Amino acid sequence: MINIKKFVKNAIIEDNGRGDLFFDVAPKGRFTARVISKDDGIIAGVKYAKILARTEKFDCKFLKRDGESVKKGEIIAELEGKASVLLSSERTFLNLLQHASGIATVANKYAQKIKDYNVVLLDTRKTRPQLRDFEKYASRVGGAINHRLGLDDCLMLKDTHLKTIDNLKEFILKARKRISWVTKIEIECETMPQVQTAMDAGADIIMCDNMKIEQIEEVVKFRNEKYPHILLEASGNINLDTIETYAKTGVDAISSGSIIHQATWLDFSMKFD
Repeated sequence: MINIKKFVKNAIIEDNGRGDLFFDVAPKGRFTARVISKDDGIIAGVKYAKILARTEKFDCKFLKRDGESVKKGEIIAELEGKASVLLSSERTFLNLLQHASGIATVANKYAQKIKDYNVVLLDTRKTRPQLRDFEKYASRVGGAINHRLGLDDCLMLKDTHLKTIDNLKEFILKARKRISWVTKIEIECETMPQVQTAMDAGADIIMCDNMKIEQIEEVVKFRNEKYPHILLEASGNINLDTIETYAKTGVDAISSGSIIHQATWLDFSMKFD
């Protein structure tokens, strides 16, 4: 995991550059401000925003917690501090909350669609460079569970990997001797013959990639009859309109990159009293 304090400090430095030009001429004294939502959604980013407030030394009282819903017009936080500090922190403070809340809101919409089914909602590694921990934290707040954080979490063999492997069973036997005993091996499959080969070779998880519903149902039936210990993940162009249909197939998990990369920021603003 990243050092959140360092991450937040670097974000402040990025925005301030050589120094906020308002800083030296700002009015003296302490001021109060409020952060107000201009959208409906799910709040996230509070964990990071609180660290920013402590780092920049201004008072911050949140009226909403990570994972709670917010309505348009509601106050999210009340701030107090020097004008120079509040204003130099404003954009970064809001960016953290808006970005994270946008992801959490989308993740929550997906999670609500499948809450009545015994299936896990997963995010993906389709994240912005240097923001993976932050964006995956936001998806967790919204109700998703993280898929791999990186290439060291799980050995996943995608179509590009499989093109380099002559004998899958021999490869997996070799891999088992190199990776951690508790590390899983997941194999991406697009057809039933690929599924059968991968299961026979010793996969722990099968990703049903871009399969039609009928294909996934066939895979689930085959798994249940022959390899009940293997987990199944559905992935590929799954959206809010289709995710419930995929959940009904009997897979164990559904992954969607759009939870993160298609999320739209919520609109928040800071207003001085």
